[in-house]
Amino acid sequence: TVALDVAQHLDSDHDGVPNAADHPIVFASSRTGHGDIYSVDPSGSSLKRLTTNNAVESDPAWSPSRTKIAFASTRDGNLELYSMNADGSGVVRLTRDAHSDVAPAWSPDGTKIAFASDRASGNWDVYVMNANGTGVMRLTTTAGADLGPTWSPDGTKIAYASAHTGNGDIYVMNANGTSQTRLTTSAGIDAEPDWAGTTIAFSSNRDGLLNFELYTMTQTGTAQTRRTNRAGLDGAPSWSADGTKLVFATNRYGVLNAELGTINANGTGETRLTTDPAIDAAPDW
Repeated sequence: TVALDVAQHLDSDHDGVPNAADHPIVFASSRTGHGDIYSVDPSGSSLKRLTTNNAVESDPAWSPSRTKIAFASTRDGNLELYSMNADGSGVVRLTRDAHSDVAPAWSPDGTKIAFASDRASGNWDVYVMNANGTGVMRLTTTAGADLGPTWSPDGTKIAYASAHTGNGDIYVMNANGTSQTRLTTSAGIDAEPDWAGTTIAFSSNRDGLLNFELYTMTQTGTAQTRRTNRAGLDGAPSWSADGTKLVFATNRYGVLNAELGTINANGTGETRLTTDPAIDAAPDW
């Protein structure tokens, strides 16, 4: 079962706004030909395009207050991090580096953003900065890619995916980068963690090389449980803010077409969310 303190109304990237299961989902889509950020209601209605820049824009992440969205964009030449208002206005550039910055994740109190970058000699590591882009600090320094940071609901820890052991596993560390601890040890690739309450959702191909599925586990790595079981690639899980549902990206509706779907926390109640021939990916609820 999914162990979750619903009373906190928290997910991995937010401070948990009460009654938030109906909040819009933001995602990246190639339906304009390059890549823009969109929002959509959990019912699949009220689709809104939030960015209109002629660049690749991806990895949207809600701020805890749901008033801001952080995202990655090539609008200034290479992948940098930006923030904007929930309606797409007020875009502000947060990072300025010759390398790539991706996968922003707000701390639960909204004061910091964790992200992944290859700015250190081309090696992907996890970094953290103030929400305005100042005070950048490197948290991981191991060989191999460290990606996809996600905060614990109390803001004291960060989970992330790391390939420094060879294939790809989920790790957790203190918010200052200390006490890095391996949570998964499967022979497959475990990636894309997202934290809600005391539960971490993630994607893994441990049950088939070309078949990524969604799993959940406790925040200490126990009770690893498969939640989807269908041919295709299921990935990028993101919790609803009340921790009762997951949105995810999948090609189960068409091999060459990535769409968004939702499931209950235990894997039941699958609902298709988007229906476009383009690529819809990187959702954040």
